[in-house]
Amino acid sequence: MTDLPSFGGTPPTGAIDAIGNFAGNAQTISFSGATRREKDSLGEVSVPAEAYWGVHTFRALENFPIARRPISTFPELIVALAQVKQAAARANAEIGALDVDKAAVIEAVCQEIIDGKWHDQFVVGIIQGGAGTSTNMNANEVIANIALEKMGFAKGDYDRLHPIDDVNRSQSTNDVYPTAVKIAISHALAGMISELALLRDAFAAKGVEFREILKVGRTQLQDAVPMTLGQEFNGFATTLGEDVDRLNDTLWILAEVNMGATAIGTGITADPGYAPAVVRHLRDTTGLDIEGAPDLIEATSDAGGFMSFSGALKRSAIKLSKICNDLRLLSSGPQAGFGEINLPARQAGSSIMPGKVNPVIPEAVSQVAYYIAGTDVTVTMAAEAGQLQLNAFEPVIAASLLTSISWMRQACWTLRINCVNGITANVERLESMVASSVGVITALIPFIGYGPASELAKQALKTGRPVADLVVEAGLMSRDDVMREMSPAKLSGMNESN
Repeated sequence: MTDLPSFGGTPPTGAIDAIGNFAGNAQTISFSGATRREKDSLGEVSVPAEAYWGVHTFRALENFPIARRPISTFPELIVALAQVKQAAARANAEIGALDVDKAAVIEAVCQEIIDGKWHDQFVVGIIQGGAGTSTNMNANEVIANIALEKMGFAKGDYDRLHPIDDVNRSQSTNDVYPTAVKIAISHALAGMISELALLRDAFAAKGVEFREILKVGRTQLQDAVPMTLGQEFNGFATTLGEDVDRLNDTLWILAEVNMGATAIGTGITADPGYAPAVVRHLRDTTGLDIEGAPDLIEATSDAGGFMSFSGALKRSAIKLSKICNDLRLLSSGPQAGFGEINLPARQAGSSIMPGKVNPVIPEAVSQVAYYIAGTDVTVTMAAEAGQLQLNAFEPVIAASLLTSISWMRQACWTLRINCVNGITANVERLESMVASSVGVITALIPFIGYGPASELAKQALKTGRPVADLVVEAGLMSRDDVMREMSPAKLSGMNESN
């Protein structure tokens, strides 16, 4: 395969001439090896003979050397595009809008793409103008040229099977692209939710492991009342479980698509029977509960569903970062900090301080959360910036959300495997802190009263002596009664039978 084109040095500037080259002192895309000529309304260009993409993709490669990341970075998006094109071919054949033989070969190519083949041909950049037109045309051209070869014809022989007239029949970028993005997010989200659920389960397992270990709870970073380390980790598991539920709830938002809208929602160029047919076939090809939007004009211009999903994803990421902050605090020290838990040592923590080990896994996960919070702002601004009948900024929405999902999934994995599973409790230190904490006297107020408890708390702070000893010496309770009320089950509020 001929190497894909790339720019050297700085991105080119200047006007584009009739064959797609940059004029003046600007650079041009050049290829090694054989080429073929393709043309569009702007003129003719040379594309690599072995490439399955064509002139429209070539234009995009020239115009958008921005992210330096092709759309194939997101395999879910490539699969989703193929699923949309496959469903469209089936629907068009069903209603008589496309020759059944052409539809069959388009379907077959799409299935190969769905199965993971040909992804390297999806080369346009993830950031692009045109509301996703370059992505749609990259798909149309690749599918058409592979289909032509299967039919025994040469690439670019579009009189036999055309990227627009056949592969894009009854479609527009303006319904294909947002639909594919929603499907891609749904596919990617399934894997991310699975990892988030596994992380939840890992914290719950630690909750069981640490069930009987008492510690001092804290509010506003000050000593509060006792709890168990298990309760703390169960709290982490519960909050992550809530986000598993909330993210699953967003799937219905992504299930409403505007297929059949074509350019602006009026359905121009599409048969009236096409929209319900393509939605039905999309359910089959994707396995998702796809529904056609009741108002295609509104659905074509509105990006509110992406904002809703982005908000739910940000909530999950920020809560996960809060947990990571807690893990870093609880493991801080280990000598001069909290030192209540021990995180697995993953790498040397300093190029100058011997023996230092840093909480690198929680730190990395928090940085993912910061990125996701930033992309939520990007999605919000892009959704607001759409004008009239179309939002032109969905490519940056897609790139932001698909990257965030991917990073979040990997963050959950590394936090579980490289951190949470290996956390241990510093039991002796926890016991020592509970014994000397004045917070435990709160549990004795019903027996000795608030006034005496307050005085004894002051003594404990001043002398550093255990509260239990001071209560017994004051003759306020027997040793047995004090120890019963200060048992882990009593102090933590757990039922002893559980």
